[in-house]
Amino acid sequence: MSTGAVSRPEGSTGLTGAAGVTGPTGAADAGEAAADPSAADERLRRWRLVLGGDAADGTGRALSGRDAAMDGALTALYGNGEKRNKPQAGRERSAGLGASAPSVARWLGDIRTYFPSSVVQVMQRDAIDRLGLATLLLEPEMLEAVEADVHLVGTLLSLNKAMPETTKETARAVVRKVVEDLEKRLATRTRATLTGALDRSARISRPRHHDIDWNRTIAANLKNYLPEYGTVVPERLIGYGRASQSVKKEVVLCIDQSGSMAASVVYASVFGAVLASMRSIDTRLVVFDTAVVDLTDQLEDPVDVLFGTQLGGGTDINRALAYCQSQISRPAETVVVLISDLYEGGIRDEMLKRVAAMQASGVRFVTLLALSDEGAPAYDREHAAALAALGAPAFACTPDLFPEVMAAAIEKRPLPIPDAA
Repeated sequence: MSTGAVSRPEGSTGLTGAAGVTGPTGAADAGEAAADPSAADERLRRWRLVLGGDAADGTGRALSGRDAAMDGALTALYGNGEKRNKPQAGRERSAGLGASAPSVARWLGDIRTYFPSSVVQVMQRDAIDRLGLATLLLEPEMLEAVEADVHLVGTLLSLNKAMPETTKETARAVVRKVVEDLEKRLATRTRATLTGALDRSARISRPRHHDIDWNRTIAANLKNYLPEYGTVVPERLIGYGRASQSVKKEVVLCIDQSGSMAASVVYASVFGAVLASMRSIDTRLVVFDTAVVDLTDQLEDPVDVLFGTQLGGGTDINRALAYCQSQISRPAETVVVLISDLYEGGIRDEMLKRVAAMQASGVRFVTLLALSDEGAPAYDREHAAALAALGAPAFACTPDLFPEVMAAAIEKRPLPIPDAA
């Protein structure tokens, strides 16, 4: 399982608070039982919830009330075959979800009652992956019951073409809620960070005193050092300009919409809308699989952008970069951000030549293997190494780091590449 919050025997972790326990009847428990019986009972309760109540779990602990209901919700998802399909004695719910919309809706309500939102989102994701419940999301009543997050949006987008009209309005409402929450979280800091970068990138030769870039000014005037006075005479001042309302930089977001990039597509669409709201940045958003779609005209509403994508299918990075290259009018003032796992289905050598040509013309090229909270997915390491050799290292980027990456790209300084990349 993908979290340390809940687990069953086939997972590797347990309920929060069970870490460090030697076992249901280990030495740690024995010592604790003598010192504090209630604490020992609580620890045994947690082990029972972790292990799932099989005959071999060794706890001998019975559950009742809320604990039994919580255990039933966990078993419905993480119990093995027989337990998923048969009711369990003493449980408030049956132990299987099956393909029944009513039973799944009840289960969704249960887990929202018993677990915090972050754990609910993980369990929903696991239910979709493990039990094949994605098709049930095509029903409006199911969408109203789920806890909305980025991964759910990705699933909805992948089902977009199969979604009946009666469900699309509800789906758009779910997606809009997630998008608005992301914008609240990311927009202010992104605008502030990039506005500062635009100001600093607008160098002027006659700055006001508080706009002087002293590091660059001193470096440019070292030949005027007067040893007898121990000082540098600044004949030439270099300063920060103030970005005007005219366009200073152009940004092209080129997004791989293959199925593995779902979360990246969601975050990139939100960032694209934020960048498009800044008058000093001319933003273009392009999505691709084996075809290329320019969604720039829809950037005012990232929900429209997301429903304009089509997750899944092949990948032709070279074709996408060829289109992006054709849209660049001021190479020295342009940043191209390729967001892809680099599994190229097109012409690899042509892709690399295109990246090299863009960089030679003055374009700042950034390669992100993912734009999500999960870190780097599986990716083509050979292509990543080839891009790094061209001076365009590929790395995964969290949404919180993205404004800093863009600021560095705009200022033409080294990118803040995470140590784990």
